[in-house]
Amino acid sequence: MRRPTVLFLNRVYPPSRGASGRVLRDLARSMAREGWQVTVITTGEKSITERDGAVRVIRIKSRGKPRGMLGYIWIWLRLFIAALKLPKTHLLVTMTDPPLLVIAGNIVSFFKRNKHIHWCQDLYPDLFAALKIKMPGFLSTVMKNLSRSAMKSADKVIVIGRCMARHLSFDGFDPKQITVIPNWPDQELVRPANDKAPSRPVRSVDGARDHSEQYKHGPRFRVLYAGNIGKAHPVEGILQAAANLNETHPDIEFVFVGDGPRHEMINRERVKRHLDNVRLLPYQPASRLKALMESGDVHLVSMDEEAAGMLVPVKFYSSLSAHRPCIFIGPAQSETAKVIEDFNAGSVVPQGNFMMLEQEIRQYRENSDKWFAAYEGAKNASGIFLPKESISAWIERAWAIIEDDVKE
Repeated sequence: MRRPTVLFLNRVYPPSRGASGRVLRDLARSMAREGWQVTVITTGEKSITERDGAVRVIRIKSRGKPRGMLGYIWIWLRLFIAALKLPKTHLLVTMTDPPLLVIAGNIVSFFKRNKHIHWCQDLYPDLFAALKIKMPGFLSTVMKNLSRSAMKSADKVIVIGRCMARHLSFDGFDPKQITVIPNWPDQELVRPANDKAPSRPVRSVDGARDHSEQYKHGPRFRVLYAGNIGKAHPVEGILQAAANLNETHPDIEFVFVGDGPRHEMINRERVKRHLDNVRLLPYQPASRLKALMESGDVHLVSMDEEAAGMLVPVKFYSSLSAHRPCIFIGPAQSETAKVIEDFNAGSVVPQGNFMMLEQEIRQYRENSDKWFAAYEGAKNASGIFLPKESISAWIERAWAIIEDDVKE
């Protein structure tokens, strides 16, 4: 039996920030430990070939996140050309950054005669509408037809939520071609089996207040939004709820951690509305991630209603790992909402219903029974959505696809 080889294509890979890069690194390292020869083609500050442990990383030069569609098209072309130049591998895995990378993977697989898995983190071009990206109708139709054709030609399509699988089933996909494997939280957040979470958060990160300030103001109930806030993550309802609670419940604070297109907007609104209960913090290093996530009493996750079936916010799994109630602001038919309902791990609030959001936050603040019930639900769910479970399922599917080729 020959040593199996795999090539991944994705725009981001650590230390570049991005949820897809983080789960890719976890999977790539795990496959390397299982004996795979792993190569990743991605972007970086300069063109270089380097090692991430046993993983070979080929970076093409890119100046941070692309600006506009032309920037993404240029990276798409460079990733595609770089893949064509490499020797054949048993397996090619395409992700969805840049969009429509599955088409490049389809072409590469045609010439290289290798197996192809499309790891669908975001469903394009469908998601463009939720991102408020306007394009001519004929162009959108052409892109969707090309994308769906390439996906149907792949040996396997791995999606990250049941809602995404259902969305594809409406386009005539064979259910046997699609496998649902959820994303997973950061490895640093996963608790040992014998580790007990504190019943209530301990303020120990992000410039926690000193004893004199706590004595003056008292402990605050923290509503935490940790992660990227992009165009598909609405925050208007959150800000309105924060404005109302700033007047009636000053002991409730909203903390946004990370970056993204809407962080600057949140800061402007915070200043404009004099929201003393809103704080913004930069990305935190991995060493502080666990403490940060546990510092929140309740976590917020938001998703545009139009994005149902097209993405699954990975930050949700971090909330579960921290054993914290999660308030999801988004479509009830999405994967995140279904998991919350299945495990009673929090609440689901329709987009724009800031009054309901405000009410849910107040109830978690004032009703300890409600808080602890959701805490137990999140704790139970965290035992299901583990990195090792999803990664093992992923490698098992990959082996099944290339097994005959490796034995030749």
